[in-house]
Amino acid sequence: MSKYLLKRILHGIVSVVIVVAIVMLLVYSLMNRELIFAKDVAFTKKSNNDREIYKYSQWEKFGYLDYVTYNEYLRTLVTSGELDEASLADAAAIARTPDLDSDITKTYVEKFTEHYESQGYTVVRLDAVMLTGRKVDTGGRQQLFAYKDRPLLGRLASFFAGVVTIDNIHYVDESVDIGERKLTFTAYDPLYGGEKFSPAIIGNGTRHKYLMYFDDQFPYFHQNVITIKLGMSYSINKGIDVFDTMSTSQGAYIRRTVTYPTGLVEESADDLHTAVYSQGSRDAAAMYSDRYVDDYTSVTTYKGNKSKTGYSFTIGIISTLAAYVLAVPLGITMARKKDKLLDKLGTLYIVFIMAVPSLAYIFMFKAIGGKLGLPTTFNMDGETALMYALPIISLALPSIANLMKWLRRYMIDQMNSDYVKFARSGGLSENEIFSKHILKNAAIPIIHGIPGSVLGALTGAIITERVYLVPGAGNLLTNAINNYDNGVIVGLTLFYATLSIVSIILGDILMALVDPRINFTSKAR
Repeated sequence: MSKYLLKRILHGIVSVVIVVAIVMLLVYSLMNRELIFAKDVAFTKKSNNDREIYKYSQWEKFGYLDYVTYNEYLRTLVTSGELDEASLADAAAIARTPDLDSDITKTYVEKFTEHYESQGYTVVRLDAVMLTGRKVDTGGRQQLFAYKDRPLLGRLASFFAGVVTIDNIHYVDESVDIGERKLTFTAYDPLYGGEKFSPAIIGNGTRHKYLMYFDDQFPYFHQNVITIKLGMSYSINKGIDVFDTMSTSQGAYIRRTVTYPTGLVEESADDLHTAVYSQGSRDAAAMYSDRYVDDYTSVTTYKGNKSKTGYSFTIGIISTLAAYVLAVPLGITMARKKDKLLDKLGTLYIVFIMAVPSLAYIFMFKAIGGKLGLPTTFNMDGETALMYALPIISLALPSIANLMKWLRRYMIDQMNSDYVKFARSGGLSENEIFSKHILKNAAIPIIHGIPGSVLGALTGAIITERVYLVPGAGNLLTNAINNYDNGVIVGLTLFYATLSIVSIILGDILMALVDPRINFTSKAR
């Protein structure tokens, strides 16, 4: 079993990498990269050379290419001591056209060109766009830069290298004087005045101020040592990682009395346990210097509602439980009462669910529920338990039909098997045959799908969540595709692929636990 699991896990990892690589190839190589500007308001306001520079800078952010400007190159020369500050301005002053460059500019432009072309970059010089003989048009200033498309393997390696990060005391730049870099364990969290027993590990030099801590928010124990990053969003939730988008609470702010490290007390939604290092922030803003004693000033806030994944999982897991609770006894009864009234009614229901498009019956349930007084849309500001009713029903009913169909089929197949006939001839009663043999064998394929159903609840339901305006995770992928948000597309691909692999492995394990006859150990014959 252990060898089988190891083999499955290795195959799963390879499969996930291949799937992500295929999606990256589709997104970054086969799709027109100009499409990312279709809904970009800033892009429409640019003109001439400024528009070209904006395009390349955005393509770098979205992961298409590596891009460096001539001025950035000169800055690296100053840092290395090859160019002094006095000569920097003269070297950077490229003219409207190359033939007008000064000697020093020509020298460094040639160096820039040779340096980057030797590394496979394409060097581009845009001459000034003139409005008149002497006046430069809007956005037409001369530009010089180099770019290189990122290879698939390099992009893939950098993506997976950044998925999991481990915080450490060397996160803050070593040149910054922050005192002693260390981790400190305390049994009495200073944020509670040092009077309440609340163990915590506090860091200095780390990215997060609190590496581990307890608070009054579920699941009560939290850690920031290991952080998962699935990719930055540049359209849907600009500047926010995909994982944070899915897992961060939503809704209105929850204000409470907060005592800041300086002793300032005020009503605020700030969660000081989430403080992240932001270099120079205390010196840059008075609001930070009034509240904090160091540069751990960037905090998230308390909000009153679930995260996107929280809403999707709540609806999904309840509908899954309801489906199994109802479908299993109904499917069993249909099989045992084959061709009787109950079997025909169940078959009619299964045919209806299979024949009618899901969108149609979801709207039908929404209309019926509205007539009965049930909420037909989600409202986070006035959330009630009844808001979950219609989405759960809409998700549960097709699952019930599917489970009933397959359980009935598996049981009827088993009932016609030879071993059942032998059991009858051996004197076993029908109830004994049913409970000890038929049901056990027929349930194995159904049991295999349980982990997939549970983990699938994390991904959300696209159509159901759109119809009922549920603020869940179901719309994330479709929105990302519509907005050409490549980081979100790739990150969600990794998330979905990983869930699929895990659910298959857990399904195999669950089958082996239920039926000891199932053995995944390969034996030589």
